Amino acid sequence: MNNQNIIVNELNVQLNLVNNKLHFIGNAIGKEQVSIDYIPPHGDNLGHTSLELFLLSLSSCLGSSVLLLLRKMNRNIEVFTINAKGVRKNQHPTCFEYINLEIQITSKDVIANEVEKAIELSEDSICPVWAMIKGNVEVTVSYKIQ
Repeated sequence: MNNQNIIVNELNVQLNLVNNKLHFIGNAIGKEQVSIDYIPPHGDNLGHTSLELFLLSLSSCLGSSVLLLLRKMNRNIEVFTINAKGVRKNQHPTCFEYINLEIQITSKDVIANEVEKAIELSEDSICPVWAMIKGNVEVTVSYKIQ
C-alpha cells in the first residue's frame, strides 16, 4: 500500500511558552518549529500572530488544491503566488470579518475558466481550512494569469 495517499484523521501539535509574555514555539512532530507571538505590550512581536498563521494556512490550502487540479489538467505552472489580506472586526473577538485572496499565476497554457473551476472545487469540496470558516467569514478570491 502506498502510504503517501493516506489521509491522516488525527493531527497533533505541541505549543510551549518560551517567555513571561505571549511568545510560543510550536511544532508538529518531526517538523520545523514555528515562532508565534503577539504585538506589544502583551507580546514582543517575535513571531507570527495566530491570525497571520491562519491566513497562511488558508492560502496554502487553497494553493495546494488549485495547483493539484491544474496539474491534473497537465498545465505547466511557472510561478504561483497567493497574496492574502484579512480585515478584522473592531469588536471582540477581533476575528476576520473578510478575507481576500489574490492568486497570481505565470503559465503559458493555463486559461481562466480552468482557474475558476479549480477555485470553485477548492471552495466546495477540497480545502478543509476554507470549509471550517465558510458561513462565518466572507472570502473573496481573484486571480491573474500572466
